[in-house]
Amino acid sequence: MARDHRASPPASFVAWRDEFRSYALTQGIRPEVFDAAFRGVTENPEVARLDGSQAEFTKPLWEYLDGAASAARVQTGRARAQELNRTLAAIESRYGVDSQVVLAVWGMETNYGSNRGSMPVIESLATLAYEGRRRDFAEEQLLAALRILQAGDVSPGVMRGSWAGAMGHTQFMPTSYLSYAVDFTGDGRRDVWGDNPSDALASAANYLAPAGWQ
Repeated sequence: MARDHRASPPASFVAWRDEFRSYALTQGIRPEVFDAAFRGVTENPEVARLDGSQAEFTKPLWEYLDGAASAARVQTGRARAQELNRTLAAIESRYGVDSQVVLAVWGMETNYGSNRGSMPVIESLATLAYEGRRRDFAEEQLLAALRILQAGDVSPGVMRGSWAGAMGHTQFMPTSYLSYAVDFTGDGRRDVWGDNPSDALASAANYLAPAGWQ
């Protein structure tokens, strides 16, 4: 449930953070988890600049599609498909989603893991929430990110992604991660951030399966 924002906007980032901390604690986030996640976090002007300038909306359609399906990306996809053949086959067997569909999602989202994003997710989402243009959405995602940290799947320093808070090989938003991420490798963590893409690809298949993708 979104917070009630009928009061006047916060006077500063710190004021917003303190208000949100109180709310997060009522939602079950432990104080030490919140404080560790927000240690050193400030408003990020780069996130504010990038908000509203996504490539899908600022490039002409054909220029965007040319880059999204370039010859280099196709070649990389073929190489990764061969490299991960057994993993992709196992994912397809378990979730019933065509491995080529999973591979295509990976390629489109992060160019097969080469562009997973380097911005701290907590800071990005906190900036978007403080700005207020999409405060309800950003705070929902931020609370989900805190729940991921509290579950121990990742540390704040490793939880990095896009300026909008999308994470890992297949760019899951935190709420989608909580609903669909899986521990395919069996190591006790749902790791979509690391160099091994297995958990992320299986999570993408788990996300697609209910929609009937085959």
